[in-house]
Amino acid sequence: MLRTISDSAIRDQAASTLSGKPRRWSWTAFFGPALIAAVAYIDPGNFATNIEAGSRYGYTLLWVVLAANLMAMLIQTLSARLGLATGQNLPQVIRARYPRPLVWCYWVQAEIVAIATDLAEFLGAALAFHLLFGLSLMEGALLTGTITYLALHLYRYGFRLMEILIGAMILAVAGGFILELVLSRPEPAPLLKGLLIPGFPDGYALYLAAGILGATVMPHVIYLHSALSQQRIQVKDDAHRLRLMRYYRLDVILGMAIAGLVNLSMLAMAAAVFHATGRLDVATISDSYLLLAPVVGQVTASHVFGLALLLAGLSSSIVGTLSGQVIMQGFVNVSIPLWLRRLVTMLPALAVIMLGISEQKALVASQVILSFGIPFALVPLLCFTANRQIMGNLVNRKSVTGVGTVVCTLIVALNVYVLFSTFTGH
Repeated sequence: MLRTISDSAIRDQAASTLSGKPRRWSWTAFFGPALIAAVAYIDPGNFATNIEAGSRYGYTLLWVVLAANLMAMLIQTLSARLGLATGQNLPQVIRARYPRPLVWCYWVQAEIVAIATDLAEFLGAALAFHLLFGLSLMEGALLTGTITYLALHLYRYGFRLMEILIGAMILAVAGGFILELVLSRPEPAPLLKGLLIPGFPDGYALYLAAGILGATVMPHVIYLHSALSQQRIQVKDDAHRLRLMRYYRLDVILGMAIAGLVNLSMLAMAAAVFHATGRLDVATISDSYLLLAPVVGQVTASHVFGLALLLAGLSSSIVGTLSGQVIMQGFVNVSIPLWLRRLVTMLPALAVIMLGISEQKALVASQVILSFGIPFALVPLLCFTANRQIMGNLVNRKSVTGVGTVVCTLIVALNVYVLFSTFTGH
């Protein structure tokens, strides 16, 4: 798959002159990887954490969403930087530099995390079909599998078409939540206060903040983003590489800003609709869908919410499948057909539905599993991008490495806290 990504990207998108300067129209070739990565930041796991945070605490935790989004900008920039500097993705660099037994351990945990992530995304789309059209969860799951397979089939026509498709889905989700925000009419003063003044009303607010952060940073898109930026544009020299990195940085800022806008709108909507009316116990996606129309007074609110959930679930499920291909080929240099990977990643979701397990419990469990994979992606990424022998003139500044170390430590610590709280019941 990686070969296909690189070849098609170079053939269809890369454009550089003999002097090493991109052509005037070639700037569009840089935009797309961050939009693909942004999908993971607005998946069904984010729906659950943002809705509960908004309904329980109002606008108080908006600053957490903003901070998580800024961290995401840094992490995804480092991932794009690694791909551009080395011409390899993160799993390939790990395979080249780590002992083989450790690489296989990395691959196993990455596959488990990717499957758990896809479980949440798949269930989210199936739940959306259930809420919108009254289909059973099993029928919704099978329909989700069919649609995502057909979308993945477009990959044969070039990765750029896939980027456009997923980008259109993300923009539709963003538009939907902006509409939800307008319909919910949030109060400007409390909203601004929650956005700019940090604070935790109680211990559970800290738990929810950790959950918001955990649902934001996704290991599989760190792997995928480095693959999307590797060899995307033919690099002529070090100066050209620096110019390309500026475009990639702008791509990340744009993509993460859209994802951040969606998450901020989601939490603010829950605060304005549920918290402001005394409904502090809304914690599930189904409750949100069912209560939006009666509280807001317009059935459009529920339909827009359900459609946004559907698009987010479908797009993130597509990205999860692509990430799985990058993980397998990068770590162990093995590739399987996309349809087979789609089938394999469907099985856990189908099993959950057949066993009658609550989709909310399955979503929570998937986030717990996801927490285990975060250090495995972040720590090597930070170490590699700080190594001049690997990165050349794209090596991190010491200040960037310092900030990255703080961010990685904070993310790992908060996810350890979430795991501890989940297993101990505190």
